[in-house]
Amino acid sequence: MTGTRNGESSWTDEEAAHVGSTERTSLLKSTDDGRHRSEVPANGSPNNENRAVVPDVQEEEQTLLAKEEPFGKLALIMGTTWIGVFLGAIDSTIIATLSAPIASEFRSLSLMSWLATAYLVSNAACQPISGRLTDIFGRGPGLVFSNIFFAMGNLICGLAPNEKVMILGRVVAGIGGGGLMSISTFLGSDLIPLRKRGIVQGIGNICYGSGAMLGGVFGGLINDHTKLGWRLAFLIQVPPVLLSAVAVHFLVKVPPKQSDKSYLARIDFLGVFLTSSFLVLLLLGLNSGGNQVPWTHPLPLTTLPLSIVAFAGFLWWESRARQPIIPVRLLVSRTVLAACCTNLLATMVVLTLIFYVPMYLQVLGESATDAGLRILPSPVGVSISSVLAGYIMKRTGRFVTLGASSIVVISTGIVLLTLMGRDSSVWLSSAAFFFIGGGYGAMLTTTLLACIAAVDHSQQAVVTSATYLARSLGATVGITIGSAVYQNILKARLWDRFGNQPDAAEEIRRIRDDLDELKHLPDGWYDGVINSFMEAFRAVWLTMLGLAIAALTLDMSLAFYGT
Repeated sequence: MTGTRNGESSWTDEEAAHVGSTERTSLLKSTDDGRHRSEVPANGSPNNENRAVVPDVQEEEQTLLAKEEPFGKLALIMGTTWIGVFLGAIDSTIIATLSAPIASEFRSLSLMSWLATAYLVSNAACQPISGRLTDIFGRGPGLVFSNIFFAMGNLICGLAPNEKVMILGRVVAGIGGGGLMSISTFLGSDLIPLRKRGIVQGIGNICYGSGAMLGGVFGGLINDHTKLGWRLAFLIQVPPVLLSAVAVHFLVKVPPKQSDKSYLARIDFLGVFLTSSFLVLLLLGLNSGGNQVPWTHPLPLTTLPLSIVAFAGFLWWESRARQPIIPVRLLVSRTVLAACCTNLLATMVVLTLIFYVPMYLQVLGESATDAGLRILPSPVGVSISSVLAGYIMKRTGRFVTLGASSIVVISTGIVLLTLMGRDSSVWLSSAAFFFIGGGYGAMLTTTLLACIAAVDHSQQAVVTSATYLARSLGATVGITIGSAVYQNILKARLWDRFGNQPDAAEEIRRIRDDLDELKHLPDGWYDGVINSFMEAFRAVWLTMLGLAIAALTLDMSLAFYGT
């Protein structure tokens, strides 16, 4: 079995010939030139345009890079890698309930989005190239490296003396987390036959989705019930990650696909640079505008246009790069475009809600633990829907209706959030997050497998990276947009109500930087301040509902064309 030059497993011509399909066959596409194929529209109805190609159930074992391991050892290998996936997902949302206590120590609540997005930016930068780097150096060494970086980042966060070091630690942890997320997927492709991969992807998505949803609960529990507080939430992750690195070193024996180190020169580092530049410039512009400086200040007026230029440059370069991190030509497939855009928009929505709902509840007086527990039903929804979606797709081969339904379920959860008020029952937020988690879990499984189904086997690892990149971009951009809406509305409402009060500027600054200030407000301020927070949060919910509707509209418009 040889590797391709772009870093994915390839089929031989003989392997590619054994294809054919029914509507109930696996959603995986062959690389052959059309011999012995039948094409079935993704929505299960006749259509002549952009039809998804599915192979016969005679999947080829030769797609595996290593021999198929016994079930026990395979479970041990994948279980070890999923520890990293789970902790990496936890780390992506742990700031949700820890933002208030961290802000109380560093007095930097208005910079909270940086604590979240620093991890997500480096995570997004590393995911697309990790597959190709591990093609050269091996999956095992790549996972060991990622575990070590992830542990180092969390150690830095746990010992950080100020917010700048804290942000640095988040960047380092994000580098490791990005590798853990994507390399585990590639390892599954190397070790697991195609016919079994859907269920395994579902389990992997349970680990990711549950980790992302549990991050706030985990952080809140440790902060409220330990002497070290929020610092222990980061430090406690270091030992299991290092143990995972040791286990991976001895268990993962997948040989590198490429032995020629000159292959490094073909990796799309410029694409990674342009992606990172786009995100950092966007973060600078949206976080500073109306928050730290006026929108007319040179900082947002410069960084926001430059972010657009960087993104345009990224698309231009990707269309010409020899080994692009996202081959633009793949986006010609409506299925791939729909999958990536749905991942982008849905993750923007879900991750933003995961960050801001716990803060909303803490503003109303709940502890970090209680705020985290309110969103605990979300992992239940993720777990049920991920496996159920994989099962439905395996039986029917259909993904368009399932994908659209997942967005409707997410939107239902957001509508419930918009109904919440200061005196709402606690069950309302829990019910909302059950729907949000359920829709998100189905979306993760549906879009990933639909994307894999739409391309040749030689491009499956690339489009997998594309969906992960879309997910990371969505988390980063979504939280940034949510922060911009929240900070600007909160600041405006506070000034509208209290701008004529003595020392208003200093008091408003303290309110926006430290939730503990709510316990020490001047007489007559409390109701007005709480109402200002409620209006800011509701603006975030409505913004996310608009994005969810946009995702649904996009998904339905693409479904009309039979993909």
